[in-house]
Amino acid sequence: MIRVLLADDQPLIRSGFRALLDLEDDIEVVAEAGDGGEALALARRHLPDIALVDVRMPVMDGIEATRRIAADPALTGVHVVILTNYGLDEHVFDALRAGAAGFLVKDIQPEDFLHAVRVAARGDALLAPSITRRLIDRYVSQPLRTDAGAALKELTNREREAVALVARGLSNDEIADHMVISSTTAKTHVNRAMVKLHARDRAQLVVLAYESGLVVPRES
Repeated sequence: MIRVLLADDQPLIRSGFRALLDLEDDIEVVAEAGDGGEALALARRHLPDIALVDVRMPVMDGIEATRRIAADPALTGVHVVILTNYGLDEHVFDALRAGAAGFLVKDIQPEDFLHAVRVAARGDALLAPSITRRLIDRYVSQPLRTDAGAALKELTNREREAVALVARGLSNDEIADHMVISSTTAKTHVNRAMVKLHARDRAQLVVLAYESGLVVPRES
């Protein structure tokens, strides 16, 4: 059973998402919050698998709530998915850096929304190739982080290749096809890279790949 926390300051939005989720046999909404502070408290109380968090809320916004959830050792199993009306703006970018597993635009189709919840529950990042393109564009004018590049030296060549493919938006199966290895081996490369780089999830691998220069705009 996938346990979900809904955090949005608009009751109508929360009720709409809950109505969709309540129809699914494998998903349970365990709590609802109207602001980031309440979301953090409820995450600690209920330990959901997924926290669907609006990026803009009173008291504590979604970015700060995400940062505190990601920093809490007791909440390592909580995957935060940011909800936004605006696509990939600077707030979503900041949320990904804070530890979010991905983001969803609120006008998403119901079937895509349900699929996304299940994807996030598996620990996969909600970063489609089109979103990755926007992330790359964000990095064009930013200097590389030398500490991020140094961290990549801990990886094997195959692990670096896998991280680069994650950053391009590929799934484990697609990485396996590209590297001509099994899906299990691809997943192992990705997971080992996450451990070595202290990445919470695949979304953080994407951010690190761009910050280190492992992936540059012309490669996507």
